[in-house]
Amino acid sequence: MNILVTGGAGYVGSHVVEELLKTGKHEVVVLDNLQKGHRASVQGGIFVQGDLADMDLLHNLFKEYAIEAVVHMAADSLVGESVERPDKYFHNNITNGLNLLNAMVHNDARYIVFSSTAAVYGEPVETPITEDHPQVPTNPYGESKLFFEKIMARYDAAYGLRHISLRYFNAAGASPSGAIGEDHRPETHLIPIVLQVALGQREKITIFGTDYDTPDGTCVRDYVHVTDLATAHLLALDALEGKAASTAYNLGNGQGFSVREVIDMVEKVVGKSLPRAEGARRPGDPAVLVASSQRIMEELGWQPCYHDLETIVRTAWNWHKGHPQGFRS
Repeated sequence: MNILVTGGAGYVGSHVVEELLKTGKHEVVVLDNLQKGHRASVQGGIFVQGDLADMDLLHNLFKEYAIEAVVHMAADSLVGESVERPDKYFHNNITNGLNLLNAMVHNDARYIVFSSTAAVYGEPVETPITEDHPQVPTNPYGESKLFFEKIMARYDAAYGLRHISLRYFNAAGASPSGAIGEDHRPETHLIPIVLQVALGQREKITIFGTDYDTPDGTCVRDYVHVTDLATAHLLALDALEGKAASTAYNLGNGQGFSVREVIDMVEKVVGKSLPRAEGARRPGDPAVLVASSQRIMEELGWQPCYHDLETIVRTAWNWHKGHPQGFRS
């Protein structure tokens, strides 16, 4: 199958490309504007530097490479920035996404796997969070993803463009191959931030909030290994090729780890204590975010292979110590 991967030079995107290439049965075309992605993270296939705002480029790509399916991951994804710049998020995540859908319809591409987010749910009413949980996003980032899910449902009804949305919880870790990992600028994810402390690139790790209603007072999050996320995209593509109906699935580990537990595990893996500081809660941080991924396990047979926290941290550490400056190393 000829597959276009948008945002394929990003963190999750590059791992999806790696897994697609390992199957040996797909022609993979990666489209990325490299504003946040890294050319060095793309392990093969055809790479095209470009933007979803360029309709001529999109139509040419679909025609030249006879694209049949799309894995759509190109997006802005920083919650705080989305609050400050909702215009940027609605333009990139919705308007440019519409360009992609229109190019698919015009060029007879058949289906799309969409990189969505747990942010579509907003503040959790209950945990673990299922796909039927109320969807009341609390920031423009989550709103943009939810609205695009609704747009895809309309395109399915009107044009038969089937889709599967994958709602990620906390992507973490790095490829067991050691070839690719997490390199955000600026870095906002907990595990790489703690690893940067271990590498001497940060003075300390600050724990934001120690008085939550959790076992140790710190926030609890669901960390899912990035390679497990990637394999879910392949299962979704296979399901759509097999005529599956449009739907959405959560992607999480099914268990939560607190901020203190993550720091403790990093200390175990790197073999030394790390300086910590305690800070005030950050606005909008729920106490607990944990997914139920039962639906995708039952319907698509997804089974995380790297689900324990030590494995997640160890793969991340292997990447970071070998690439202390990320892909610039």
